[in-house]
Amino acid sequence: MTLNNGTTTSHGPTAGAARMPGYAGTLAATSCAVFVAQVANALPASLNGLFQQDLNTHGSQLTWITAAFMIAVVCFEFTFGVLGDLFGRKKLITAGAALVAVGSAVAAVAPSVQVLWVGAALNGLGAGALFPGSLTMLASVTRNARERARAIALWSGFLSAGAALSPLLGGVFAEVGSWRGSFWVLVALAVLSVVLTLSLTSESRSPAGRELDIPGQITFAIGLVLVLYAAVEGPESGWTTLPVILSALIGVCFLAGFILVEVGAKSPIFDLTLFRNRAFTVSSVVAVIGMLAFLGACFATSMWLGPVQHQDPLRVAIPFLLLQGPAFVLIPVVSRLLHRVAPTWLLTSGFALMSIGCLLSTRLDVTDLDLTAFVVPHLMIGVGFALCVSSVTAVALDSVPPQLAGMASATTNMLRDLGFALGPIVVGAVALSRAGTAFSSNLQDANLPADQLGAARGIAAEGGPIAVNSLPPGAPGSAAHDLALNALGTGFSNAFLICGIAAALAAVLTAVGMIGVRPLRSPDAEPPADSSISSASLGVRALP
Repeated sequence: MTLNNGTTTSHGPTAGAARMPGYAGTLAATSCAVFVAQVANALPASLNGLFQQDLNTHGSQLTWITAAFMIAVVCFEFTFGVLGDLFGRKKLITAGAALVAVGSAVAAVAPSVQVLWVGAALNGLGAGALFPGSLTMLASVTRNARERARAIALWSGFLSAGAALSPLLGGVFAEVGSWRGSFWVLVALAVLSVVLTLSLTSESRSPAGRELDIPGQITFAIGLVLVLYAAVEGPESGWTTLPVILSALIGVCFLAGFILVEVGAKSPIFDLTLFRNRAFTVSSVVAVIGMLAFLGACFATSMWLGPVQHQDPLRVAIPFLLLQGPAFVLIPVVSRLLHRVAPTWLLTSGFALMSIGCLLSTRLDVTDLDLTAFVVPHLMIGVGFALCVSSVTAVALDSVPPQLAGMASATTNMLRDLGFALGPIVVGAVALSRAGTAFSSNLQDANLPADQLGAARGIAAEGGPIAVNSLPPGAPGSAAHDLALNALGTGFSNAFLICGIAAALAAVLTAVGMIGVRPLRSPDAEPPADSSISSASLGVRALP
């Protein structure tokens, strides 16, 4: 992972000084914090099928569970980083973990999917505070760049472990009791994070040169939420319905206003001048497209195995070990490769592997419950993601002068998270639109009894083919189950295809867009030891 100077400096420990007090405690507390944040992020992936059964949800409602979390992270991650620099990272981490505890408790007792959205959004707000706060606090107690790199490698390991283990946590509790139990475990982990942070860490801050960009934050958050609302609701409500059209138009206006605000902002949360650099622009675009492909594939897998095939949650967790596990297992390998191979080529290779894996996933048979068909394509996606996730930040940082490295890494992180947020939304829109069209077409040609045909049409009009697919045998409309299942298979196969095309496009853009570009920074360059760390100076995180 690449680590760079912040924009502020102060006298701190030198390389020859004794280890700063609280290093071990800070390492333990920040590792726990990022583990909690990542479990909150990935936990719903294995539970979508159970949410659909227990809360009677339909397609776009399931999309909102994941989207609510990621939108909260993307909208407020920058601002949380600044708040930590201004008022203290210990306070930020404590507040973030407390928010996750509250959000998880809300999710655990949710009587409806709408309440579950609230829990997911609170978890996203908490995680948005934990990700930058924990990493910046950890970096602030290290003595030099080499020591920081080792500490951050361990931090990244707990991040990856959270992503890999959370589907298993959800699956185990679904087997022995209820999916709600897994959220209560997350409450306990979040409380543990609060206790460790309060007892083992000292306050740190870096306020010099840091200011809140309130107009930018407001316009960005409102614009992004409205545009993404239109994208989620369009497939089921209709792209030409008034709420969808108004949300899209007003959202675009707010995002245009955000750009205007940032041009004149004294301390912008999104520095547009960075995009004058071709290499940085290319790396930013592929960060959005490539991460959209990865989390889109994760969401498509979750929907395929859960609400579509209604597989056991523990079985749903197995493909996620292939998707998320390599990023944890390959941490030392990727770290060495980043010092020996140009990050551009690692990034291109990773996107290419992801593309091949997604395209192979289009050949999955929705009527086949065997998981062996997932092994090769999902392992390729997972290994490809492991190569990409650190490389995308390294490429961005190598393309800008050292004095811009802090803002460059923060901007890249935000764009990467934007790709993570867009993944489920784009995949959900493509899959559900295509499935709805296929189901309507097949239903017209089906030789079903009139009562079954009418019931199926009515249920599909309300909840789409995913609702028809979940009808119990003998219920009105259940005779169209196979039609709905095949339509959903077609829809999510198309979603995997879109993810494959997006990853391939990211690979081509990286390879072609970086032709003739030479790094401005050496990947082995260390910042002066006599420097404090601000949240803008770090590549905040690696996984969705």
